[in-house]
Amino acid sequence: MQTKQPAYFSQYRSLKLTRDAQGVLVVEFHSNGGPFTFTAQDHTDFVDAFYRIAQDRTNKIVILTGAGGEFITGVDFSSFGNVADPGVWSQVHDEGVQILENIANIRVPVIAAVEGRAHVHSEYALLANVIVAAEGATFHDVPHFAGGIVPGDGIFTTWSYRAGAGRAEAFLLNPQPLSAHTAHEWGAVAEVVPNGRALSRARELAELYLKAPEVTRRNTRVHFIQPLKERIVREVGYGLSLEGASAADLVKSMRAQSEPFAEKRKSA
Repeated sequence: MQTKQPAYFSQYRSLKLTRDAQGVLVVEFHSNGGPFTFTAQDHTDFVDAFYRIAQDRTNKIVILTGAGGEFITGVDFSSFGNVADPGVWSQVHDEGVQILENIANIRVPVIAAVEGRAHVHSEYALLANVIVAAEGATFHDVPHFAGGIVPGDGIFTTWSYRAGAGRAEAFLLNPQPLSAHTAHEWGAVAEVVPNGRALSRARELAELYLKAPEVTRRNTRVHFIQPLKERIVREVGYGLSLEGASAADLVKSMRAQSEPFAEKRKSA
């Protein structure tokens, strides 16, 4: 049974928001109903979306998941424009901080149900209290060090908090797909379930959590997330500044490499 959905549920093109009569909100990342590829518009939308989710006291439990058997598969870098432009990066910086702060400010238990690839912004999942991952799920960091930029948007903060700094540094310096079982061994994933079962298991946990009084549920989330929230406030703005400088340098290097080819074409 579902209750009437509030207006903000339909305002974000890449989020499918559904809430049942018990107040369990499922937040599904998607692109046109299928696996989600992250864009600049989503970066902007998610600031407001997670603020609204956090403020809505009708949400009793929040489940983060993805469509099409995936979590977040890729990113459309071109949609962000010229990241060497300080004005462009200023927006990326501010939104990047605000998204994480707004997820951390969700004051009810949060569960991440991860199927398939969590290869972009896996820090969103790590801001959940519990990650349920399908046995075929993999965690990765496609956009950062391998692509030439600093992993400064909170992915180091969250992975080092959940799995330890040494593991996080090795993972992010030589990014390779990390299996659900390894993430479980590291302590980042709470449960590994058969493929296709992550969301249903998350719903079972939500039902269990709902047996506790509401104030207890809310205050437990507040208590558990506080140490990570403090690290987000201290580290992510600084990390995104470093990431922005590296992005500008990467653009500069790419332009320098392309100039000789352009000159050859002119002279040919």
